[in-house]
Amino acid sequence: MLLYIIRHGETEWNVEGRLQGQSDTQLDEKGIRLARVTAEALRDVPFDLGITSPLSRAKVTAQIVLGERQVPLYEDDRIKELSFGCWEGLGCRKENYEIPSEHFSDFYNDPLNFQPAEDGETIQQLCERTKEFYQELIRREEYQDKTILIASHGCATRALLRNVYTDLDDFWHGSVPLNCAVNIVEVCDGVSRLLEEDRVYYGKEDCVNFYGADK
Repeated sequence: MLLYIIRHGETEWNVEGRLQGQSDTQLDEKGIRLARVTAEALRDVPFDLGITSPLSRAKVTAQIVLGERQVPLYEDDRIKELSFGCWEGLGCRKENYEIPSEHFSDFYNDPLNFQPAEDGETIQQLCERTKEFYQELIRREEYQDKTILIASHGCATRALLRNVYTDLDDFWHGSVPLNCAVNIVEVCDGVSRLLEEDRVYYGKEDCVNFYGADK
């Protein structure tokens, strides 16, 4: 089994520095372009199916990458982004900070101890639902010889990859994945191996890291 795990393309809220979570934001013009560049790079990958978060920014990214391939695309709530609850839509950078917490930087610096809004979701809860998805997926007998596109989100992608990483202390593995970054995972006899990490197929001029405690 080969898994191509992709983060969605850019959105206006990425650019504006607003918490998206499970809000159904849309790809912006650049996000669509980056998804198309990625689709061109992956045009010869023989995808058998795709699985996507139902949120539009992930689903449209998957549709662009799959292009004209006549393969099914399934939605799964378990690979939605982390829910920030009532904090969604609020500014999260120094210049536009609106979050009613002095400890939001823990999301980047100490994510496994991050305390969300009362109606939000912890990183651990995200890890549990994405683990359930991942373990169910890799055990499906009919998928063992398949090549699968998985379209998700920055934090949810890192949670998914905890089923692959050997170092579980470093949740972010350096950073939030860039928009349209692709992680390629090979699964053989239930054992997962990371073949490519955070691969982007567009130029350095388009590489923008919008996230981090210093933002």
